[in-house]
Amino acid sequence: MCGRTAVSLGADGIRRACAYRDNQGRKRHPEWKNADKYSPSYNKCPQSNNPVLLSQQHFEKDSSSSERVLVAMRWGLIPAWFKEDDPSKMQYNTSNCRSDTMMQKLSYKGPLLRGKRCVVLADGYYEWQQCNGQKQPYFIYFPQTVQETFNKSDIEDKDPDGQRLLTMAGIFDCWEPPNGGEALYSYTIITVEASKSVSSIHHRMPAILDGDEAVGKWLDFAEIPTQEALKFIHPIEKLAFHPVSTVVNNSRNNTSECIVPIQLDLKKETKVSASSKMLMNWLTSKPKKEEDDGLPRWSSQFIQAASASRKTSINVMNQGMEKENGEPSAKQCKNQ
Repeated sequence: MCGRTAVSLGADGIRRACAYRDNQGRKRHPEWKNADKYSPSYNKCPQSNNPVLLSQQHFEKDSSSSERVLVAMRWGLIPAWFKEDDPSKMQYNTSNCRSDTMMQKLSYKGPLLRGKRCVVLADGYYEWQQCNGQKQPYFIYFPQTVQETFNKSDIEDKDPDGQRLLTMAGIFDCWEPPNGGEALYSYTIITVEASKSVSSIHHRMPAILDGDEAVGKWLDFAEIPTQEALKFIHPIEKLAFHPVSTVVNNSRNNTSECIVPIQLDLKKETKVSASSKMLMNWLTSKPKKEEDDGLPRWSSQFIQAASASRKTSINVMNQGMEKENGEPSAKQCKNQ
């Protein structure tokens, strides 16, 4: 499940963080199609506009399908066949689509077979762990090579070079109002069963594309057929995460406090992992360094799981249809 994300970089920072190599090996940065419709936030929810990568060939037929562009799209897919004049009248929750049933649902199967694959970008996503009748939010993201990435209070770009954005596999579509007007681009995030590294937090996770090769092949609809692209839809283990304040529970709260790690009460814990001890020791013993933004810094690599046990979704594409409305119930918390 993925129902909340953080995207703190400004439009130019997103562009710089999405550097890639084209077919000739040249370093490129994708250009924006509509940067004016994007605004950064530490607390993005469905129906907001978010940065999405897709092949430039969707807009320019003569361009290479390996070239990339950035588009601000509405989170929550509105299919092209939707007949109402207002997208808010969509009766179904399309912010996520399950990998095991998406080929059985017209809203997703149609765009997917037409090559409408995209990559949804974020600093990371939030998930809630149910524990003792309470829900504890966690922030989940790629381990960073550059430390102290997430404690900048200014949501305008500082130094995005080196930051590794989370790259989630998605499906998009273009809806045109029946009475005329501007076309609406919207997307859904594909979800899979949670990997071992995050299953104690929630039993579902977004399908994350690990590495530029996976991103490139998922986007290149002209060269990579659907069935081959679906091989990249599986859980991954290489993720970092930390608990955050419940201030993130309210989607109106847009502050860096949403992603700052907190120390949980460990009094009732019978076993604390070495990685958790390292984090807690750092938080309690290291003097807080102050930047101009006045927030403490931390390393974003205190939790990193081992190699992934790859699971593809292809073998279960023909299972019964399920609708993913609302948050699935989270797993009960486990002792660390």
